[in-house]
Amino acid sequence: MRKALTGGALFALLALGSSVAAEELGASSAKFWSVPQVDALPYDAHSRLIRHGRDLITATYSHIGPDMPDPAQRYAGNNLACGNCHLDAGVKKFGLPIFGLAEDFPAYSARAGAQITLQERINSCMTRSMNGRPLPVSSAPMRAIVAYIQFLSTGVRKGEKLSGLGAGTVPELDRAADPMRGRDIYQARCIGCHNVDGAGVQNSLPGLGAGYAFPPLWGADSFNDGAGMARLITAATFIHSNMPDGVDYLHPRLSPEEAWDVAALMISRPRPHRAGLEKDFPDLLQKPIDAPYGPYADGFSEEQHKFGPYGPIRAKLKEIEKQKGEVKNPNVK
Repeated sequence: MRKALTGGALFALLALGSSVAAEELGASSAKFWSVPQVDALPYDAHSRLIRHGRDLITATYSHIGPDMPDPAQRYAGNNLACGNCHLDAGVKKFGLPIFGLAEDFPAYSARAGAQITLQERINSCMTRSMNGRPLPVSSAPMRAIVAYIQFLSTGVRKGEKLSGLGAGTVPELDRAADPMRGRDIYQARCIGCHNVDGAGVQNSLPGLGAGYAFPPLWGADSFNDGAGMARLITAATFIHSNMPDGVDYLHPRLSPEEAWDVAALMISRPRPHRAGLEKDFPDLLQKPIDAPYGPYADGFSEEQHKFGPYGPIRAKLKEIEKQKGEVKNPNVK
């Protein structure tokens, strides 16, 4: 999100009646945008839908989790919340925010090899990060989540890219990320929140559908191996920008090297398996370099794709792309 003029500078500008261009003051000429506030909404039907969408992001487990009394409402397969990855209800900069995204859809998905809708993107999270099943497009939870994302995109034009999206960047290592080094970092910096075995800390007794104060990073109640957070680059950048809890991208507490290694520990540990991953990415040249499962276009091992180093793989992929343009996934008809 872009910075506006400070209050003092704006007051002085008005008081002087100056016609000096904003650029001459060192400010951006682009319009100011800030995340719209749900709590400022009126109490009408559509606003209630938006609020319900925010609740589904922050407490997914208590609305569509695996412990819901009505089996028909058990869409999530774990007790995570969407907000465990999309921090601060999806509005934290470089905490995988979901603001400003509604107008980007339909959008091309390399994983699907086709255009997908916003609803299909949400269901990708449901079946991977939440290890569950798709929400029907017309269902109340889906309509609420879509309404919330659309509200967070208020005033953002199609094609406009806001700052703070994604998880930021972190310099890559020239070696493989090391789970054993990551274990030492985890024990020193992460264990207080995520528990000795990565199992997290629950909000209440198991089976009550109350979710986690701090989510599990691996194990049966975590995201599955098809989730974006199961990829090293995604995990390392997210950890560097946001962990330990309370850190932001301007004030990281872990070094880049520490972030890579603790991310390597996390993705090396067991978690649920998603069937059919071999059919992801019909064009293997569009497959993320850190996808932890094959097939691959470049001949490098799953181990190197999972932990790096990535320089040799990138060089090989550029060479193949120049020669062939695309490499079809043999598992996709």
